[in-house]
Amino acid sequence: MDEVIRKRLLIDGDGAGDDRRINLLVKSFIKWCNSGSQEEGYSQYQRMLSTLSQCEFSMGKTLLVYDMNLREMENYEKIYKEIECSIAGAHEKIAECKKQILQAKRIRKNRQEYDALAKVIQHHPDRHETLKELEALGKELEHLSHIKESVEDKLELRRKQFHVLLSTIHELQQTLENDEKLSEVEEAQDASMETDPKP
Repeated sequence: MDEVIRKRLLIDGDGAGDDRRINLLVKSFIKWCNSGSQEEGYSQYQRMLSTLSQCEFSMGKTLLVYDMNLREMENYEKIYKEIECSIAGAHEKIAECKKQILQAKRIRKNRQEYDALAKVIQHHPDRHETLKELEALGKELEHLSHIKESVEDKLELRRKQFHVLLSTIHELQQTLENDEKLSEVEEAQDASMETDPKP
């Protein structure tokens, strides 16, 4: 049934009854050819013209719908391109605004640092002492960096040791499980040998 409907839809186009009209036209033509009287022939001729007119109207309507669809597709394509251009422009504006925001943040941060440095300089007017303090702070920072590196190295070493420990525990657990399974098998074999009658 589904196959019949599918074939009918394929033949009938959009389901406007074109195949039925063509079949009627063919039948009318056969009746017109086989008509006996002139009146009957004229009647069949008028029916054929009417059916042919309906087919031509349906075909014209289909062509108009097709042209309209093509125009709509072109219009949608144009709108789609305009939207794409707008989106691209918006992305460019967003990127530009992000750059401006980053630049403004950088300028604000620099100004804050400048203000902080100006306050520090005002509290320490002697430049020589300030340079000594900066040098001491630099050495302390370098020392702290070395300590940090040392701690990170120790942490990495502990991680590796912990990983080795976990691997060893996992292997030991696997070995214990294997030994337990082997013991169960041996016990089962011993029990089997005890229950079997001796020949």
